[in-house]
Amino acid sequence: MQTTMSRIVEVKPFVLGAGAKNITIVRIRTDDGYEGIGEGTINYRVRAIHGAVQDFAMYLAGKDPSQIERHWQALYRNSFFRGGPIQMTALSAIEQALWDIRGKVLGQPVWDLLGGAARDRIAVYTHAGGPSPEAAAERARRIVAEGHRAIKMGIPGPVEPVLDERAVRATVAQVQAVREAVGPDVRLMVDCHAKPTPSVAIRLAQELAPYDLLFLEEPIPPENVDALVTVARSSPVPIATGERLYTRWGFREVVEKQGAAVLQPDLGHAGGILETKKIAALAETYYASVAPHNPRGPAVTMASLHLAACTPNFLIQEMVHDDELRAEMLVEPLEVRDGYVRLPSAPGLGLRFDESLAARFPYQPKDTPHPTQADGAVADW
Repeated sequence: MQTTMSRIVEVKPFVLGAGAKNITIVRIRTDDGYEGIGEGTINYRVRAIHGAVQDFAMYLAGKDPSQIERHWQALYRNSFFRGGPIQMTALSAIEQALWDIRGKVLGQPVWDLLGGAARDRIAVYTHAGGPSPEAAAERARRIVAEGHRAIKMGIPGPVEPVLDERAVRATVAQVQAVREAVGPDVRLMVDCHAKPTPSVAIRLAQELAPYDLLFLEEPIPPENVDALVTVARSSPVPIATGERLYTRWGFREVVEKQGAAVLQPDLGHAGGILETKKIAALAETYYASVAPHNPRGPAVTMASLHLAACTPNFLIQEMVHDDELRAEMLVEPLEVRDGYVRLPSAPGLGLRFDESLAARFPYQPKDTPHPTQADGAVADW
C-alpha cells in the first residue's frame, strides 16, 4: 500500500508492429517504482498519436498519478480544441495507464475500484469472414470449436450509393453460410463499417433479418444522427454504432434520439475507462446496451474487459481472435470457454511491458486503404 504521494517521472509512447496492425503503447512511470500501461492505436496515424502523447507528457511531469479525473479534465479541457481522434486516442492511452498504476498501488484489479463486479463472467466475440461464403463458414467452424459462441462479419468489398444489390447479396450469402455452419445458438453480427448509404443499409437489414443477428454495426457514417435514426426505425435488426464517437458529449445525441440499441465506444479513442463508464451510464437511462469496440491490442482489450466487468448494461466484448503480442503482455492468459472469459484478477489492468518488444515487433509504416466505387469515385473501406 502506498503511504506517500508519488510523482510521474516518465510518459513514453512505443510503437509496435503486430501482424497487419501497428499498436501504440504508452508507459507511465512514477518515482516510487510503479509502471502503468495504456494503449492508443490508430493504425494509420501512428506518428500523430506519438506526438500528442509527448505534448501531454509536459503537463503530467511531476504530477500525482492518482488524480486521474483531474488530469483527464486538464488535458481535455485545456487543450482548447477539444476532442478529435488524435487527441482523444492519446488521452485514452494515458488514462488507461493511470488506472493501471492505481490498481497496482492498491493491489486490486481496476474493475474492483469502479464499483466491483456486475457479473460473474464476460461474453466475448471475435471475427470471421473470408474471400467466399465457404471460406467464412469454415473459419467460423474453427472459431466455435475453440470456444467462441459469437462471431462478427463484414460487408465484402466497397458499397455503391442508393442501391447495391451485389453488396447485399454477397453479405447475405456470407451470413447464410456461417449461420448454417454454426447453427442457431451462436450469436452473429455484421459490421457495415459505415460503407452503405441509408437506403442500402435499410435494404440490407431487411434481408439479414431471417438470420437472427445480435446487431448490425455502423450501417451508415456517424456524422448525421437523424439519418441514423431513420435507419434504426426502419431496421428489423438492432443497430449498433459508436466506434468513431468520442466522450459522453459525442454520444449524447445518439442516445437521446435513440439512434442505436447498442453503443460501441472504443476505450482507446472515446476517452478511456472512466469516460466509457460515463457513456454507459448515459446509455443505461435509455435502456441501451454497451458493446465496446476493440479490434485493438492488449491494453485496450484488458481495459475493455475491466469496463465490462463492472458495467450493468454491458452486452458483449469484441476481441481479436489470435494475437501474439497479447500473449506477451498479459499477466494472465485469456481463455475463451463457451463464449466467455473470466473476470481479470491481477492488480491494475493485468499488463506487463518490456521495451525489447518494440524490437521484436517493429513498427511498419502503412497507408490507409483507398477503395473505389465502380466509376472510380472514392469509397469507404
